[in-house]
Formats: sequence, structure tokens, C-alpha cells
Amino acid sequence: MLLWDQWKKGFEAWEGRTAEVFEQWLKRPAVLEPMGGMLSATMKLKAQSDKAMATWWAAMGLPTRRDQERTLHGLNQLQSRLIDLEEKLASLESKRS
Repeated sequence: MLLWDQWKKGFEAWEGRTAEVFEQWLKRPAVLEPMGGMLSATMKLKAQSDKAMATWWAAMGLPTRRDQERTLHGLNQLQSRLIDLEEKLASLESKRS
């Protein structure tokens, strides 16, 4: 157990110092600017990919994610209205009794 405790203390010291150095390195503009550019390019590529997939799904006659979300929203609205009507009906029935 003593060996494990020594190893753990050494690892924690190494990890703490490494984290400090790595954090300082990541704050440098020479690292941030290229990484920001890569992130922007990746997000543009993702947007183009999403648009292409939506076009492909639509061409196949299948609903896109947006279509499905719109349908689900409509179903949720209908369900809420139905629940409201059921509550009103129950209220009216309880008043009649």
C-alpha cells in the first residue's frame, strides 16, 4: 500500500504541474488562432454536411429532422389542447353532478 500511496502522490504532482504548463500553452495566441480557424472550418463543413443530408432525405421523400421536429411540435400542441379539453369536460361533469 505504501508503494501505491507514493506513486499516487507522484502522479498527482506530475498531473498538477503538467496541467499548469498545458493551460499556459493553450492560452497563447499562436495556439488559439489556428485552433479557432480549425473550429470555424469544421463548423462550416458540418453545416454543409447537414444541408446536404437534409436535401438527400427530402429527395428520397423522407422527412428531414426539421420536418420531424415540426411534426412533433404540432403533436405536442394537440396533446396539450386535448388535455385542456378533458380537464374542462371533467370540470363541467363535476358541476353537473
